[in-house]
Amino acid sequence: MPPFPHPVPNETPMLPTQGELEASWRRCGHDYALDPVAPWMPQVLCDAELRQCCQRSGALLRHAEAAMAQLHTMLSPLGYATLLADADGVVLAHRVDPAIRRGSRRWCLWPGAVWDETHGGTNGVGTCLAEGRPVAVHGTQHWRTTLRGLACIATPIHDALGRVAGVINASSFHPAQDGRETALISAIVTQAARQVEHTAFMNRYHGHAIMLLGEGHDGSVPMIALDSDRVVVGATHAARAHMGIAPAQDLNFCLLADTQDTMAEGGELRHAQKMAIRSALASARGKVAVAARMLGISRSTLHRKMRMLAPTDTQAC
Repeated sequence: MPPFPHPVPNETPMLPTQGELEASWRRCGHDYALDPVAPWMPQVLCDAELRQCCQRSGALLRHAEAAMAQLHTMLSPLGYATLLADADGVVLAHRVDPAIRRGSRRWCLWPGAVWDETHGGTNGVGTCLAEGRPVAVHGTQHWRTTLRGLACIATPIHDALGRVAGVINASSFHPAQDGRETALISAIVTQAARQVEHTAFMNRYHGHAIMLLGEGHDGSVPMIALDSDRVVVGATHAARAHMGIAPAQDLNFCLLADTQDTMAEGGELRHAQKMAIRSALASARGKVAVAARMLGISRSTLHRKMRMLAPTDTQAC
C-alpha cells in the first residue's frame, strides 16, 4: 500500500454544510461505523483481479474510451486525473498527465483502487454509486481526514438498459481551495457520462429508430428505441424515469397506443407521450402527417392525442 500522502489531522470531521452530502456522512458514522481519523487509503487490486474486473466490464471500457480521452484533454490542464470505475467502485482505467502521474499513484487515483463508500467513506466514486447521482466532494467534505487533500467530481454512467454500469470521476490532489472549478468540471463530467450512455444505447439498438424525449437529466438523456412497428423496445435511464419503468425491465409496448387505458396512465407516461409527440413534430418541422408516420399512428389519431395530452400544444401546432 502506498504511503499516506498527508499526516492524519487530529480532529473529528464536522457535518458538511453541503446538505446533499449529509446522508453520506450519516451512513459513514451510523451504518458503516467508520473512524474518520483512522489512517486509510483504498485497497488496490492485483493485476489478475483487475483483469477480471475489466473483462466483466468490457463493454463499458469500449464505450467510454472516446469520452475518457476527450475528458482528459479538457481537464489535464487543470491538474485533474480522469477515472473510470465499475459499479463496485473499482477503477478500471485512468487518464493522467505525466506531471501528476506520480502523485496520482500515491493518492490511488489509479487502476485497481477500490473506492467504495462502505470502506472509504464519503468520496466521489463511492458516494456517487451509493446515491446513484452526480456528486462533488471537495476537501473537508470527505469523511476520512486522510482524503481531505482531494477534490472529486463524479457522475454515474448508465448502460443501455438503464442500469448503473459505473462512474466517471475527475479528481485532483491540488485543487483550487475555494472550489471555483467544481461547477465547470461537473458539467464536463456529466456530458462525458451522457456520451458514454449514448454510445452504449446506439450500439445496442443499432438499426432501430431512436427518439429523444426532451432534455437530459444529470448524466442520462431520455431516448427510446422503436422497432419497425413503432413499438418501444429500449429506453435509457432518463426515459425510463419519465415513463415510470424500472431499469432492465423488458419493454414491448406502443407509446401512443390508441386505447383509453394508455391515456389514463400516470403522469410519467403522459409526460413521455407528450415529449414523443413534440420530438416527432420537431423532426417533421411541424408537419403532422409526417410526424404521424414517424410515430406509427394515423394523422387523425395524432391530432386527437395532441388534444388529450396538451390542449395548448394543439393550438400551437
